[in-house]
Amino acid sequence: MSAFGASDVPQLPSRDSAGHKGTFGTVAIIGGQVSNEPGRATMIGGPAMCAVAALRTGAGLAKLLMPEPILPAGLVIAPSATGMALPVDECGAIVAHQAAEVFDRALESCDCVAIGPGLGVSAPAEALTLRAVGQQQCPVVMDADALNNLAAVTDLHRDFRAAAILTPHPGEYARLAKPLGLTASPTDPDRRQDAAEQLAQRLGCIVVLKGAHTIVSDGVQSWASAAADSALATAGTGDVLTGVIAGLVAQFGSGARLSLYDLARIGVVAHAAAAAQWRSEHDASAGLLAMELADLIPAALESLRNGADS
Repeated sequence: MSAFGASDVPQLPSRDSAGHKGTFGTVAIIGGQVSNEPGRATMIGGPAMCAVAALRTGAGLAKLLMPEPILPAGLVIAPSATGMALPVDECGAIVAHQAAEVFDRALESCDCVAIGPGLGVSAPAEALTLRAVGQQQCPVVMDADALNNLAAVTDLHRDFRAAAILTPHPGEYARLAKPLGLTASPTDPDRRQDAAEQLAQRLGCIVVLKGAHTIVSDGVQSWASAAADSALATAGTGDVLTGVIAGLVAQFGSGARLSLYDLARIGVVAHAAAAAQWRSEHDASAGLLAMELADLIPAALESLRNGADS
């Protein structure tokens, strides 16, 4: 494996000038948590930022599936998205069987599912996550609490059927790797490739092991980003990456126009390029906000399209 940047990933197809919002795919984003119990945080921004990033990537539509009490707040952050409310009980917890019905309806008209940002760890969240990985209708990008919920599932590999991209940071990787019996360190620079490959092989998925020089692996081939940017070490930038990758999958994943492995790599490159652009514009290495990062994604992707100047 070698460390490369944009020159080592495929170019995106040119955008169809006659296309419409239905042409460019729909992303369903599942996340968010209501806080009605001591010690549990309300989480709204993660799924909303993921939706903004999917739209900034060029997806035609984004659907936010969030707990009913906080869905309006999510749509304030991402007003171009539409919303589907996940029913909750009197304590604010997702009602699993009713949420499954909402998920199934969303699945009928989406091209990629992104699940995990701000979802929380609970039995209903675990049930939704398992529903996402157990279906084969639509590719899934999994981040944050989707991964933490999967870590609690015994014999996970038996339930894992979806075409999936997992985007763990080292802590999420470690929690997921332990019950799967994986031993490579996600923080040791000499073992990170092994760690990504082991998880990809075990679950038959694409792994994006985040961090300095993010690793992408499908279990057979692996690639390392050339980027290591501390400006990205702030809340919400991982949610943006999830949205970017999901937006790319929604647009270019059907019909195998580009593989999930290649789309994950393109997403990582664009995400890093947007951060580098912010750093250049602000002459700073800290202070980047996730919304600012999302706003720079369109220009970063345009440089990766066919016919773009190199």
